[in-house]
Amino acid sequence: MFSLASPLPSRILAPSRILACAALVLLAACAQKPVPAGFNDPMEADNRQIHDFNRSVDRTILRPLSSSFGDGPPGPVMQGVINFAQNLDAPGAVVNNLLQGRPHRAAENTLRFALNTTVGIGGLFDPATAIGLHGRPTDFGETLHVWGAGEGNYVELPFFGPSTERDLVGMIVDIPLNPLRYVLPKPEDNIVPLAKLASSVGDRARYSETVDSVLYDSADSYAQSRLLYLQYRRFQLGQTTGEAGDDAFEDPYEDIYGE
Repeated sequence: MFSLASPLPSRILAPSRILACAALVLLAACAQKPVPAGFNDPMEADNRQIHDFNRSVDRTILRPLSSSFGDGPPGPVMQGVINFAQNLDAPGAVVNNLLQGRPHRAAENTLRFALNTTVGIGGLFDPATAIGLHGRPTDFGETLHVWGAGEGNYVELPFFGPSTERDLVGMIVDIPLNPLRYVLPKPEDNIVPLAKLASSVGDRARYSETVDSVLYDSADSYAQSRLLYLQYRRFQLGQTTGEAGDDAFEDPYEDIYGE
């Protein structure tokens, strides 16, 4: 387990230092950590302040913006944006697949990226899924998990929302790790963050009912967001199967009425 309790200095964002930190994490992870139970949230007071900020951003910007897309499945234009944004992540997923020692997944993601980029006109369409190449999204946070790093403390990030210390490191490393970062010329490289932002707004519209329920209808939106994120992330990493998975998270409302 590692800690990012203190603020990250700006110089740590340099790619060489990021990769060096990742190497130190790998060296510190001697064996696969046991399935985590409950949550570690020593920074809850600060996290709650950030959560309130994120909720205000959602209320004033994201929710009104996403409402213009309507309910239900995304239209063809928005679906094209989502496809394009997902396709941009494929090269980074291939690199992480290789770092995780999963060459079969790397091969599938490579074929998927090649097909969608060519036949799918730059990723706007998704012919790979139509022929059974579904691929599997991954990130450096999962790579750290495969290497044996524990999830660390729970953190909530401004604008990005729920995360863990391990996934925060993974998020930072994924930026220089994606080969597209070095291939796309300027100003075309600005398309990447813009596409991801538009895709996020589309996701907010697609899951508006669920997001509104968590953020505005919950007795404690922070605790509910923390619970759902950790449960979903541990499911992604295969940590919530069987009897051990039943104890991998806690329901913050289980004893709310003292029953």
